[in-house]
Amino acid sequence: GSCKVPVSWNGPLKPRSGGYPLIIFSHGLGAFRTLYSSICTELASWGFVVAALEHRDHSAATTYFCTAEAGTEEWIPFQRVPQGQKEFYFRNKQVHQRAQECVRALRLFQDIAGGRAVPNVLHQGWDLSVLKDSLDLTNVAVMGHSFGGVTAVLALVKEPSFRCAVALDAWMFPLENLLYPEVPKPVLFINTEKFQTPESVAKMKRLSSRNSQTRIVTVLGTVHEDQTDFAFLPGTFFSRIFGRRGTLDPHKALAITSRAALAFLQRHL
Repeated sequence: GSCKVPVSWNGPLKPRSGGYPLIIFSHGLGAFRTLYSSICTELASWGFVVAALEHRDHSAATTYFCTAEAGTEEWIPFQRVPQGQKEFYFRNKQVHQRAQECVRALRLFQDIAGGRAVPNVLHQGWDLSVLKDSLDLTNVAVMGHSFGGVTAVLALVKEPSFRCAVALDAWMFPLENLLYPEVPKPVLFINTEKFQTPESVAKMKRLSSRNSQTRIVTVLGTVHEDQTDFAFLPGTFFSRIFGRRGTLDPHKALAITSRAALAFLQRHL
């Protein structure tokens, strides 16, 4: 496979009148922010600023964050459901934290776009101030994969500024039933053929009955990993032996997923 994406590292920001629309992206369970380079760079190439988060709820593979003192790393290991605790309550607490972190990311971008100083302790050589007056914060979407997909749905409840959500193969299990009537904005569910259960799809249909603009799409010939970079890293032979790839070519799967997402975003942003 390939381990490269067609991007320019720390390239200059191209100015745009009116600013770029913003997408906040949430990763899946046991994943991390850079596992979605293919879909995030594809969306960015069409004129979005895409912010891929790494969550602090112990759902990332293993991550860390830098404290206010530059250079101090605090590690956050992946945590399984504690013995004797019901999974729903454990995951429900996580999904609420994740959705709140999506809102917090939006607040940071509101500060940046307004020209307010935001401390960045990662010395990456890229000046956040170039985003001043370069974001269209009237057009903001939230998006995610798997656990991140249901995180995106919940973020619509928590933050009115999110105008819509794109949920890639959403894992609907952690969302409590009483929140379904509270989802006010349209959602695009893009599912793979092999991951979803009838119970999960029934929950999506319940949401679609609340909003006539909500859509559910299933891409045939795909598996759960096809919406991540895992689809491109191993070769075809290796992937099919270990069940990590569907029958549809991953480039075609990415094209279908991104075009569906773009059409939906164009309608609602």
